[in-house]
Amino acid sequence: MNDEISAQHDWHDGVPALLLECCRACGHVEYFRRGFCPRCGSKPMDTVSASGLGRVHAVTQVLRAATPEWKARAPYVIVLVDLDEGPRVMTHGSVDLAVGDAVRISYFPIGERLIPLVQPLDSPTKVTP
Repeated sequence: MNDEISAQHDWHDGVPALLLECCRACGHVEYFRRGFCPRCGSKPMDTVSASGLGRVHAVTQVLRAATPEWKARAPYVIVLVDLDEGPRVMTHGSVDLAVGDAVRISYFPIGERLIPLVQPLDSPTKVTP
């Protein structure tokens, strides 16, 4: 995949990547793309690809899903991850994850979409939601 495409698209667009915004003025890194820095108000922001590495901040198990698509997968685990770049993101994960675990983000398909999934850093790269 060429860098021009991957620099503007991520898992929301079906590309297995996670994009962040980085402020040119103060260096703040943000997950939600706004086009301006929420810390200092500067524009423009640079778009950068996240490394996909981080640490587990919180883990919760969802027993009652809201949609038929997710009811078929329940129970499933939602994980808050503090990325190495700074922002906190929400992903899917496995029940064996604990707060403080080093993880990496991979992606799994559900329907025609990709969904972020974290796995322990020392696990094989095979994705199994």
